[in-house]
Amino acid sequence: MADVTITELIDKLGLKNMTPQIDTDLIVLKNAEVNRPALQLTGYLEHFDSDRVQVIGNVETAYTNGLPDKKRLEVFEKLLASGIPCLLYSRGIEPADDIIGLCEHYEVPCLMSEKPTSHLMAEIILWLTDRLAPMISVHGVLVDVAGVGVLIMGESGIGKSEAALELIKRGHRLVSDDVVEIRRTSDSQLIGTSPDITRYFIELRGIGVIDVKTLFGVQSVKDQKTIDMVIKLEEWDKEKEYDRLGLEDQFMEFLGNKVVCHSIPIRPGRNLAIIVESAAVNQRQKGMGYNTAQELYRRVQEAMVAKTE
Repeated sequence: MADVTITELIDKLGLKNMTPQIDTDLIVLKNAEVNRPALQLTGYLEHFDSDRVQVIGNVETAYTNGLPDKKRLEVFEKLLASGIPCLLYSRGIEPADDIIGLCEHYEVPCLMSEKPTSHLMAEIILWLTDRLAPMISVHGVLVDVAGVGVLIMGESGIGKSEAALELIKRGHRLVSDDVVEIRRTSDSQLIGTSPDITRYFIELRGIGVIDVKTLFGVQSVKDQKTIDMVIKLEEWDKEKEYDRLGLEDQFMEFLGNKVVCHSIPIRPGRNLAIIVESAAVNQRQKGMGYNTAQELYRRVQEAMVAKTE
């Protein structure tokens, strides 16, 4: 999980900082949720999640402006003293000078945005959810194949990068080579990205590092992709029984989320790119409700029943 500072929030959303003397690099956000203070503006702070971004919109402003000045300042002083990371005004509402003074006193950044309150909150939650998501790094290659995010894994030197390069030549897109950063953004979604230092690069043994974006164009790369399937490459073992029908899916787990996994044995003459591409299209077909293995099983069962009649 990466640290997210108020400075990054300001830059990402184009916010106006009304308290520039406060060092926003030192204030870290740890909660992706956003709060519109309601009962807190009446002075009730029990069960208050003070680590959330606090958004002030038209309703909150109208309510506090209707309070006597002394009461209004008491309410904001109590809110700011609770340890909130920042106070964010939406819809271009300019905070009063006395509120800015309180923010400076408690070293709470006071920010402003022109965006509508609901849109602003949704944008912050979406961005923070991605940035604060649990993350791991795995050794592999992530490729967008026909809209399916395929994570190719296996021992070093087994041919992952070569398969990815062939897929790129066939019109698919590279997300990351060698190291894939995986973020768990929900109970059902894993997002894969590339480390900044190796983005768009592929290492090919005997040739070196190539820049896929430069060689094949911007259409051949993608910054991030959901991980929908894992292809695990392994050396061919003639003693091992391999699944030939695919009636039962196998899974691999990352950060508590399970992803469909296929083990592909490697031997001379097998075209890895076409195998991976076929597996991706088949997975997409399953998502649309058609399972080839089950259809074959149904036909066999019907044929057996017909013979007994």
